[in-house]
Amino acid sequence: MPFRIDSPAFDNGGPIPPRYTCEGEDISPALEWRDAPEGTKSFALICDDPDAPGGTWRHWALYDIPPATVRLEPAFPVEIEAGPAKQGINDFGEIGYRGPCPPRGHGVHHYRFRLLALDTERLSLPARPKCAEVAAAAEAHALGEAVLTGGYSRRRPA
Repeated sequence: MPFRIDSPAFDNGGPIPPRYTCEGEDISPALEWRDAPEGTKSFALICDDPDAPGGTWRHWALYDIPPATVRLEPAFPVEIEAGPAKQGINDFGEIGYRGPCPPRGHGVHHYRFRLLALDTERLSLPARPKCAEVAAAAEAHALGEAVLTGGYSRRRPA
């Protein structure tokens, strides 16, 4: 079986429910995965929007996720260190998850939840790393990658 990430909140390629966006509760969705590559010592999760007007916008980076982890509950805590995992600073300048929030009238953006299986237990990063730094460090140690993509378009004002 291939390495895979899914969410009970939305289907791959389907719309992300407003609850997980800036127009709702702005909480992270539940995520679950299976069939990580052999030799996986940790995971890193990057959520980004490659359709952002100024280039890829990073919404979340979670790293040093223990290899036995196969699920994240919704509303993951917004703290630098949440349990055994750590979080980066997103492109909003904040710790933790910030949901889809494309410009109004900009059409559907595609949000990628990229789960990387890593060959290291810990990424060597500075304190309070930016999501882009987490992504670069994780990509350098990736044994495999699973991607879940959801779409979202902001409603026009009434």
